[in-house]
Amino acid sequence: MDDQFIYESLAEAATQLQAIIDTAIDGIITIDEKGVMDTINPAGARLFGYEPPELIGKNVNVLMPKPYSEQHDDYIRRYLSTGEARIIGIGREALGLKKDGTVFPIRLAVSEVQLSNRRMFIGIVHDLTEVKEANRRYRELNEELENKIKARTEELARVVNQLLTTNKRLKHEIQVREVAERELKKKEAEVRKALEREKELSELKSRFVSMASHEFRTPLSTIASSASLIARYTREDQQENRLKHVKRIKSAVENLTGILNDFLSLSKLEEGRIEVELNWFSMPDLCHEVLDEVQGLLKEGQQIIMEKAPEGQEVSEVYSDRRLVKNLMLNLLSNAIKYSAPGKRIWLKLWRKDERYFSFCLRDEGIGIPKEDQQHLFMRFFRAKNALNTQGTGLGLNIVQRYLEFLGGEINFESEEGVGTVFRVTLPSNEEEDFDYRRQ
Repeated sequence: MDDQFIYESLAEAATQLQAIIDTAIDGIITIDEKGVMDTINPAGARLFGYEPPELIGKNVNVLMPKPYSEQHDDYIRRYLSTGEARIIGIGREALGLKKDGTVFPIRLAVSEVQLSNRRMFIGIVHDLTEVKEANRRYRELNEELENKIKARTEELARVVNQLLTTNKRLKHEIQVREVAERELKKKEAEVRKALEREKELSELKSRFVSMASHEFRTPLSTIASSASLIARYTREDQQENRLKHVKRIKSAVENLTGILNDFLSLSKLEEGRIEVELNWFSMPDLCHEVLDEVQGLLKEGQQIIMEKAPEGQEVSEVYSDRRLVKNLMLNLLSNAIKYSAPGKRIWLKLWRKDERYFSFCLRDEGIGIPKEDQQHLFMRFFRAKNALNTQGTGLGLNIVQRYLEFLGGEINFESEEGVGTVFRVTLPSNEEEDFDYRRQ
């Protein structure tokens, strides 16, 4: 019985390992001491334009352009005899050769495995084509930006010279000259602001590419792996395993949706496409609506407790933008759930400060925010050091702060690492305060 159990466990582990290799997005190749390929996963074969059977049994140098293909066998022999490693255990950028003769950049990491009767080498190949293209485009954008700055600076200098010449001829028109100088300074500030804006957007796009590449890869790999494993659980008594992987797929999809929502919200903010629509609405109804929507995010044993407002400070109707207020609450509440362990509690409290302002407070028993990280919490893309292993973009609280700027509200927080965090949001709620919103 014990031997059977061990055999089944080993078989399942082997199946899982093979599924991971088969669904990996990078190429995985194993070769023997002569450089002959023993195995190659589907991603690796596709990377070089082959089917796996076409490569098994061939020397790995068929995947290298000259002169590397001619030097490879000598390199292996030298390593086996002297132990001198140029790639093994180090990793570096190199060039690959596709079946159709195309040469492309790769990142190659090679490790050595000592088996009972022989040695083998495992290579992991990552296609750098898109990275190199992104870097090239980034350099082009920077060069284009520098050219624009130079051209606009020259144009500005030309305008200044023209004004100085005009002033020498028209000294008696002092009043006209002063007006022209003020306008010039205003335009100079606008040009400088526009240039800074263009540079900021260029950097933002570059970080978007890097962030999306990193944050999308993990959930997509989880989905691919779980989908492959589900297909293997065909018996009725394997329902529990199927449900486990379905849950992993749903969680990965929710992570991707959250990332896309963050990017979409930030894009609208950067492009100035956020419009504030002020109306009267029921704040208690909105709270219940938000609580219903986040039920699917709760971890096992987590619960959200709605606290009562102090007597005389109850909130009913408020005058604000219902959509933006809802997004504020959803963002803060989903963070409280994400950064709290299963079985922990979260409290939501709503109250009116006075006739013009109302507040809501979210308190959790989560991981808390390290003291040294708290000053950076609302910066775009910032992640606290104890949150790096949790899926996220570092955009949520920055978006919350931007929404509050539109609504004329404010946010403050208190947090202790390992104990929990409290966020308090205060918003105006009076038609007479309408001008506050418009100041944005």
